[in-house]
This record gives sequence, structure tokens and C-alpha cells, in this order.
Amino acid sequence: MLQIHNSLSKQKEVFTPIEPGKVKLYVCGMTVYDLCHVGHARVMVVFDVVTRYLRASGYEVTYIRNITDIDDKIIARANENGENIQSLTERFIDEMNQDADALGVIRPSQEPKATESMAEIITMIETLIAKGFAYASDNGDVYYDVSEFDGYGKLSGRNIDELRAGERVAVNEAKNDPLDFVLWKAAKPEEPAWDSPWGNGRPGWHIECSAMSATTLGEHFDIHGGGQDLQFPHHENEIAQSEGAHGCQSVNYWMHNGFVRIDDEKMSKSLGNFFTVREVLTKYSAEVVRYFILTSHYRSPLNYSDQSLEQAKSALTRYYTALRNVDVQANVDWQTDEAYGSRFSDAMDDDFNTALALSVMADVRQAINKASEQNNTDQESYLAGLLHSFGDVLGLFQQDSEDFLLGDSDDIVKIESLIEQRNTARAEKDWVKADQVRDELTALGIVIEDNAGQTSWRRV
Repeated sequence: MLQIHNSLSKQKEVFTPIEPGKVKLYVCGMTVYDLCHVGHARVMVVFDVVTRYLRASGYEVTYIRNITDIDDKIIARANENGENIQSLTERFIDEMNQDADALGVIRPSQEPKATESMAEIITMIETLIAKGFAYASDNGDVYYDVSEFDGYGKLSGRNIDELRAGERVAVNEAKNDPLDFVLWKAAKPEEPAWDSPWGNGRPGWHIECSAMSATTLGEHFDIHGGGQDLQFPHHENEIAQSEGAHGCQSVNYWMHNGFVRIDDEKMSKSLGNFFTVREVLTKYSAEVVRYFILTSHYRSPLNYSDQSLEQAKSALTRYYTALRNVDVQANVDWQTDEAYGSRFSDAMDDDFNTALALSVMADVRQAINKASEQNNTDQESYLAGLLHSFGDVLGLFQQDSEDFLLGDSDDIVKIESLIEQRNTARAEKDWVKADQVRDELTALGIVIEDNAGQTSWRRV
């Protein structure tokens, strides 16, 4: 029975969908003005696994991940580059999709854009004004009146009076209260703008997600996800907007993944301590990065380091080595496997505990090696199929073993030639020559393994 840690209640709750057999999931996506960093990769991978597991469990999942394609940062970056905003955002949407595809992330059911949702955004703001939750100021901005929403702070657990005491109102703002937040921004010179009942302008960031989630999933849906940094104020404001406009609970389960950290600091562009996915993929394969992300529970901090990625690479190498030259049984149903499948289900049902699920998979890998040693090919084949079926849920083992272990490089011909030279030297009992060739291969980062008269190799 699946349990999800609900950020709203601060505890695990048994998952019960609004509509039996169907799940509606919304995740806050990227603001597209730059390349994705590892923190973005974690969000994509985490909720990809959530979606995969829900589907594997028999649910029909509608997965929405929005795109913010109008924002202060986007405008600033376009001005810096001297390029059109649409050109900038379309370029980085393509870049984002390249990174997601490399990481094995399945495309969402829909990816609504803010710029294509203006009618719905304006309608929601009009509704909030009509219901007394928002007001138009004299300068053309529209603000949400936090004092009118009784539940403000319930997601983040923040006290509204303490929040108010820590806020200041800038002299150019027309807020009634320091905590009020903008729903519609009046147009500034040389900025993109849309027509509205309050004059030309563009939406605030928070209202975009409330409008897009309601449009794609309805006023009440099952799961809303995103990074921990969005819990306040973004998701808090979403709740105020959505529940104020619709008069009902907007989301049943709120999920937030933990930060990626470097030297105990959150990885972020504002701190300048981030690595883009592209940078990391120049050193490590995308599957290694994905495995690394899954080694920690999604709510825990994920500590980024070369050492951690090397450990992930070594772990994947052990899996692919175990699967090498094995006749994998097709279509093994892990859900009917009593020895390992039930343990895997228990791990994933416990708030998508991928770290625990990987430990189950490590036991399967060891069992494959044992079956190989005992020449039990039927058991070896079945266990390899089982491992692949677990991998399908986590988005792992999507490569051919040889491709992962040998790599896709022009030096393969050279490596295999050296191995042939070594084998010839060994056959002639020229041990000095054999050792010299082995040392040359080691210098190239090649590991030689001699088993039962056969020589195989892999990269370090």
C-alpha cells in the first residue's frame, strides 16, 4: 500500500486517488533562460520515477510539468544577449529536452507554457478580485490580499504575523499589506505585455501554476510536486490562489524533493556554485548521473561530489558486468516475485524509497553472480530479467551491457589489438611482453578480466 509523505500534513499518508485507478500529477517545471543544472535534473528524475512507479502499479497517470517562458530573469537574459524573448525560451526549451532525454526522463503528458495560458490566468485573477481575495492598485498592478485567506502559511508552517514583521514594502509598490503578492504586473517600457482589464502587463510567477494546473488537471487533483525551495512562497501562494478562486482543496498530496548540496550549501545559480547537466555529462554518462540521484531518498539532501559520482559509476559497472553475456529472460513480472519483488514494492511503497529499492537490486545482482558461478543458466536468465524489470521502474539498465562497459569510442580497435597482442604473448609464455601490454591498457583506463580461458575488458 503506497504511502506518500505529504508536506501539508508533515507525515506519511496512505495514497488514495481522487478517481480510482487514475492519478493527476502536477510538477513545477523550469524557467527557461539557461541550461539545466543538477538541481533541475533531480526534480526531473525524481518525478519521472514517481510517474513510472505509479504506472507500473496500474494507475493511469496524467503528468503535467509546466514551462515558465516569461519572467524577469528571461527578460534580463534576452536583453543581455540582444535577442528576441521567444527565440531565447524556445532555444532553452530544446536544451532542457535534450538533457531530460539524455537522463532517460519520459516526456510529461503535457507541458503548458505561461505565454500560452494568458486567457486562463486573467480569468483566474478576475475571479479572485470578484471573490474579494485580490485588488487592483492605482499603478496597474494586481495583488493577492493575504489577509483574506485564513489558511495562509499552512503548507510551510510559517506564522503570518512573523512573516509580516519581517517584510518591507518598497516605495514604488502599491500593496495594502507587506505580505500581499503580485498577480499581474503593469507593463514597463520595452517589456513584453498582454492586454488585460487592468491595462497592458504580464502575470506574476505564482498565478501561472494555479491557472495551468486547473486548466490541465481540474480544480482538485492528486499530487503537486517540486523542489523544496518552492515550498515557500511559491506553493504557499499557489494554495491561496487556487483555493481562494475555486473554494475547495486544490491538492491532496504535496511532495517536495530535497536540495542538491555542494560543500553543505544548496546548489543554485544565485550562489554560483552549480554544475549544469551538460558539464557533468562531459565526465560521466547520463545513466551514472541518474543512478547517483536515486541513491538518496528524494526528500533527503543530495551531496554532489566526484567521489559520489564515481561510486555510482562503479555500482552501475557491477550491474552491467553481472548482466554481460547473460540471456535475459523477457517480460519478467517483478510484482509476482516473492523473493525480491515484494521487497522492491515495499521499498517503493514507502514514499518512493529508491535508496532501499537499490539495495534490493544489489541483492539480485549478487544472486545473478552466484547463479553464474553454479552454471545455473535458467536462474541466471530469470534473475537478469527481474533486474531489468526493476530497472524499467527506475529508468536504469536501458543500455546494452557491452555499450556501457566498453563505451562508444574510436579507440576500441586499438584496445582490442592490444588485448590480442597480450593473449599471443601469454600463449607464447612471454610474460614480460604480456605485462607490458597490460600496463599499457591500464594506462588507457582499461580493466582486463581473464575467466575460463576468455579475456574480457571494460573501462574503469
